[in-house]
Amino acid sequence: MTDDSEFNRQIDTLVRGCDRIYTFEELKQRLRSDKCLRIKLGMDPTAPDLTLGHTVVLRKLRQFQDLGHKAVLIIGDYTAMIGDPTGRSKTRPILTRAEVEKNARTYLDQAGKVLSLSEDRLEVRHNSEWLAKMNFADVIKLMGQMTVARLLERDTFAQRQAEGKEIFSHELLYPLMQARDSVEIESDVELGGTDQTFNNLCGRDLQRNAGQPPQIVMVMPLLVGTDGKQKMSKSLDNYIGVTEPPSDMFGKIMRIPDEQLGNYFELLTDVPESEIPGLIDPTKINPRDSKEKLAKILITQFHSAKAAEAAAEEFRRVHGGGGGGMPDEVPEVTIPQDMIPDGKVAPLDLLTQCGVAQSRGDARRLVSQHGIKINGSAIKDGLAPMEVKTGDVIQRGKRQFARLVIG
Repeated sequence: MTDDSEFNRQIDTLVRGCDRIYTFEELKQRLRSDKCLRIKLGMDPTAPDLTLGHTVVLRKLRQFQDLGHKAVLIIGDYTAMIGDPTGRSKTRPILTRAEVEKNARTYLDQAGKVLSLSEDRLEVRHNSEWLAKMNFADVIKLMGQMTVARLLERDTFAQRQAEGKEIFSHELLYPLMQARDSVEIESDVELGGTDQTFNNLCGRDLQRNAGQPPQIVMVMPLLVGTDGKQKMSKSLDNYIGVTEPPSDMFGKIMRIPDEQLGNYFELLTDVPESEIPGLIDPTKINPRDSKEKLAKILITQFHSAKAAEAAAEEFRRVHGGGGGGMPDEVPEVTIPQDMIPDGKVAPLDLLTQCGVAQSRGDARRLVSQHGIKINGSAIKDGLAPMEVKTGDVIQRGKRQFARLVIG
């Protein structure tokens, strides 16, 4: 039996960053049993690459591994062909088997950057193992375990109903299929993001029906993307990929909005929680220095310490910080919100508003000569609207800078 101090340390590690646990008391009881728990995480290969957002739950899974428990990573090769309707305002296109298999091939390699791949700590399953074997009678039996009213409770479907949008019957199967996964592997704990709460709780229901102890559900927050507004997503182009080159990863991390630093440190690093307030307090530390620390930690994890240092040096050389680039103090320029009602603005208008260019003609000439950069990247088209946000830095030549404030 684990002593109280060690048990409390384990609990503190496991609950760090969690949004909700269903239920905390059940989790403590199961951990007290000294049983090797089976910790489930399902991942649908609907796209070939993982982002830092995916690693939030992967890191939690690794923490369970480090405490001696068995991670069960379910590659949702069958559920992916339907596509999780969570957060979708319309039905996902149905993927082909070939598309799913192509995406799935990259998943384990990328997940291995976070998880231990040791056979005694990781079990990899594909839910086609059991879902593909179901006949029509099995599907009817599965659907008979939950009412339509309960399925329609989920916010995605409720919103679509309210908006008069279509809900196809195959989409109602998705949470039941994911729940069936929990029964098949006899999951003790299932991990997921807040958008997976309904699906994960369905697993508890089906396990009760099967005579199994219901799994504990641990829900993690969704990592906000580099835009500081919406969850990290490739479709929104606000993501940082785990396989991105170190220099690209470093640059993107340095553009994270200051107000998101706390979440990134808490959800993506092992920095002690007691130290995080000091890393996000601008009166104690320059946010630029905190972002550099975060970037080095993450690049070391996904590449190497040497790669992290090289990326930092390259960023300083190009963008400043003791190397003749961007100064520590950059003048702020306020851009009226009504100038960018949809979050985008034509570069020529932006440059004249900022005072970086004296006129649209001057701005057009500078852009054509690749003499203007935003966050280190040259602006190539003066007319194509581009997305901007507070904190973005406009640079003209080597010496003129302006930091945007939207409002």
